[in-house]
Amino acid sequence: MGTVLSLSPPHARSSSKPERSLRRPSVLLSALAWKRLVAASAKKKSAKKVNPKPSPAPESCSPRRVLVQASTGELLRCLAHFLCRRCYRLKELSPAEVVGWFRTVDRALLLQGWQDQGFISPANLVFVYLLCREAVGSELATSAELQAAFLTCLYLAYSYMGNEISYPLKPFLVEQGSKDAFWERCLRIIQRSSAKMLQINADPHYFTQVFRELKGEGGGPWKEK
Repeated sequence: MGTVLSLSPPHARSSSKPERSLRRPSVLLSALAWKRLVAASAKKKSAKKVNPKPSPAPESCSPRRVLVQASTGELLRCLAHFLCRRCYRLKELSPAEVVGWFRTVDRALLLQGWQDQGFISPANLVFVYLLCREAVGSELATSAELQAAFLTCLYLAYSYMGNEISYPLKPFLVEQGSKDAFWERCLRIIQRSSAKMLQINADPHYFTQVFRELKGEGGGPWKEK
C-alpha cells in the first residue's frame, strides 16, 4: 500500500543527545543551525496561514491540495535505478547493491544506538535523490567510487534531515586512511546544492517536482539480496 505524502516539505528535527561524531571542517554548514533555520521558516509560514475568520474565495481562486503517493520501497527502487542508469559504465552494478549500501548504513546506526528509528522514508529519499543528482556523475568508473559518492550524499542527508544532531563518520566512509577526499566531496556537494537543500524544505511546489522526478526514475523489477 502506498504512503500518502502531503506537499508540506519535510522538516529536520533535533535531539538532545550529545554530539559524538568527529568534528567537521569549519567551512561546512552547521547542521543544527540549518535545521533551526528550516524550523523557523516553517513556523513563520504557518503563522501566516492563521485566519480566524476566513472569507469565502471564488471557486476559481481556491487553492487545491495535491497529494502525491508512493511507498518507501518504490522510491528506494527508483533511486537505485537512477544511480544504475547514471553510472552506465558499471555493467555489473545492480539496484539491489545500491539499496544494500543504504540499508547497511541505516542498520549500523540503529544497532550502535546513534538513532532510535530508521532514516529511510519517502521524504528523506527525495532529499537523497536531490543530492545524488548533483554529486554522482557518469564519469565514475568503479563501484567503489560510486559507493563513496553515494555514502557522502547519505552523510549530508542524515546530518540535515535526520532526527539526531550528529552522526558518526565511520559508517559513511569507504576510503582507507585519510578522510580528506570525503570532506572534499562534502564541500563540493554543499557548494552546488545548498540553495536547493533549503528550497526543498521551504517550497512545497519544488518538493513535489523533485518527488515526481524521483518517482519517474522507476525501472523494472529487481530482487533485493
